[in-house]
Amino acid sequence: MENFFKLKEHKTTVKTEVLAGITTFMAMAYILAVNPSILSASGMDWGAVFSATALSSAVATLCMGLIANMPFALSAGMGLNAFFTYTVVFGMGASWQFALAAVFTEGLIFLLLSVINVREAMFNAIPLSLKTGVSAGIGLFITIIALINAHILQDNASTLVQLIPFHQAMDGEYNVLDLQVCSAVLCLVGVIVTAFLMYKKVNGSILFGMIITWLLGIICQLIGVYRPNPDAGFYSVIPSGIVSMPASLAPTFGKFTEGFAEISTKGVMNFIVVMVSFLFVDIFDTLGTLIGCAKAGDMLNKEGRLHNVKYALLSDAIGTTFGAAAGTSTVTTFVESASGVQVGGRTGLTAIVTAILFLLAMFLWPIFSVIPSFATAPALIMVGFLMMKNVADVPWDDVTESLPAFLSIVAMPFFYSISEGIAFGVISYVVVNMITGNSKKVTPTLFVIAVLFVLKYILV
Repeated sequence: MENFFKLKEHKTTVKTEVLAGITTFMAMAYILAVNPSILSASGMDWGAVFSATALSSAVATLCMGLIANMPFALSAGMGLNAFFTYTVVFGMGASWQFALAAVFTEGLIFLLLSVINVREAMFNAIPLSLKTGVSAGIGLFITIIALINAHILQDNASTLVQLIPFHQAMDGEYNVLDLQVCSAVLCLVGVIVTAFLMYKKVNGSILFGMIITWLLGIICQLIGVYRPNPDAGFYSVIPSGIVSMPASLAPTFGKFTEGFAEISTKGVMNFIVVMVSFLFVDIFDTLGTLIGCAKAGDMLNKEGRLHNVKYALLSDAIGTTFGAAAGTSTVTTFVESASGVQVGGRTGLTAIVTAILFLLAMFLWPIFSVIPSFATAPALIMVGFLMMKNVADVPWDDVTESLPAFLSIVAMPFFYSISEGIAFGVISYVVVNMITGNSKKVTPTLFVIAVLFVLKYILV
């Protein structure tokens, strides 16, 4: 392991890497339940999507560990799966096979761009100040995801967002609000527990915080404080079993080929628009996640470059292509990888441990499919807290560097998108530096990226 992963060079150990891999898996295991729920609404078989999600996650993450030797994990991207179901299938009236064909095509293009180093050039073209802002922005982004998943944060017609009304719960009649409050309280308790463990410098504090919060949720269900309500999205947190045979992939495997036949009826332009939409979001979500997680682990060099980034991007492209063939939406690098990085994961061994757990999940899905969001949310909040330290590295005295970084930071949580945060940062960086006479700081590659972002807002 030392010879292959270079553990000493990365100042890590087998124990640390294994703990980091488990932490990353626990933080993102929710995708095994959420992705099938979203894609099955399009008509896909729930069990087949579950197996496809677990298998493609394992394959892509194994590639990340073995080819790139990096501690990042991959799975079906949130947002992209919703776009798959609600925009392409419901909005356009296309079949899920048509959507899979678009994802498969996007994966092939992604693969080509990775091989010829286009995506690596994009990564390297983004200035270090922007990469710092992206990292902090991702910290806020995953914190908001956690607050929403734990039902602490809600939408509001007049103020856009609001804190859950704790005072309205437990009014004598148990309802959905009571479930939401129970979830919110458990999450907040989990944050306090995790913070205490971190203060005491307990190794694996983020992982143990998740497990303790989950156990508290089980206790709450046993005593009747937490009452599962599947119709409202609140499921039992107690596993119904331990081992079960994986669901068959037959209903979805290779079905993307049927989608190509539908292009003649849906139109070539519609197919191209869908494919480009998947491609654009996938490219910049992946770049942003790699930047944020690498920055969190102090893995960027002085120029803001990441060693072996080409192979990390290649692993991502392989995951997307394989995932579409197996029967799931776009596979991308997960921002939850930052939880494992914060535990100390620095090499591909972390990714391999996570990949093995995804494979085991195909047989142990009764356990992994009930990990509640209120248990993973504290981990994401603490990771967001740790990633915010990067704000100190932004050169605030130079407005041409700090303003684009600031716009990246605020755009990610407010627009609920990593790629939008990068877009605002890149466009503003190019514009501000051009009008202030600092055009030499704008490389041709960065200028082209900015133009592509502008065209995306105009055309797509």
